[in-house]
Amino acid sequence: MLSQPLSPVPRDRLISNIPKCYTAEACLQYKTHFDARVKNACQQRSAGLFGLKMSKVVMVGDLYVGKTSLINRFCKNVFDRDYKATIGVDFEIERFEILGIPFNLQIWDTAGQEKFKCIASAYYRGAQVIITAFDLGDIQTLEHTRHWLQDALKENEPDSCSIFLVGTKKDTLSEAECERTEQDAVKLAVEMKAEYWSVSAKTGEHVKDFFFRVAALAFEESMKRELEKSKPNTAQIGAGNLIQLEGNSTEKRDNDSQPNMNCC
Repeated sequence: MLSQPLSPVPRDRLISNIPKCYTAEACLQYKTHFDARVKNACQQRSAGLFGLKMSKVVMVGDLYVGKTSLINRFCKNVFDRDYKATIGVDFEIERFEILGIPFNLQIWDTAGQEKFKCIASAYYRGAQVIITAFDLGDIQTLEHTRHWLQDALKENEPDSCSIFLVGTKKDTLSEAECERTEQDAVKLAVEMKAEYWSVSAKTGEHVKDFFFRVAALAFEESMKRELEKSKPNTAQIGAGNLIQLEGNSTEKRDNDSQPNMNCC
């Protein structure tokens, strides 16, 4: 049976530049433009040689901090007041087109209840992005993000994940209250080597910007890894003679290194 072609990516999921960070005090990267090598590969469509690109995102945090609501606001543009706790794990796949290349985020929503921790931890493996969420109105949930992050990192290689710290329910606090909590959160984000954001699933404030930035940075990192893998196998010989090895053939690439026929 022939597979059906995928429908076009929605126009509101097209990304051409890296969205701005929430705050300069705690961000992974200040830049708003993609790496030149990545842009060049995408323009030449050489990225198509690498197949469909996807990054795994895991969202962790205490029960009732709003992880599911945050995911549902972005993926389905809905907000359900009748909360139902996530049992075990669930996931959504969100499709993008970044610099003309199809890209998916596989977003895993993990349970915040202690009894499901052993189940959820198995799904942390292979994550490229870890999002640790807390309730801006409950300072204890901020402290607990340390432990959630440690659990997620145990299942992944060191320095293999981008980390985000996200304060939810921004709509429930006054501006002054939010600023005070954000000061503590930014300090913790710096300690975690994470990028910080404040969002509201109820109103949608900053939700799209946040996930677009996650997607853009994950895409760039994925592309960089692929470009590194696709570099030709090379060996350095003598003073600057670079030989490219392809199967059994060799090619001398230093045109200035011609044999000297004038013997003394």
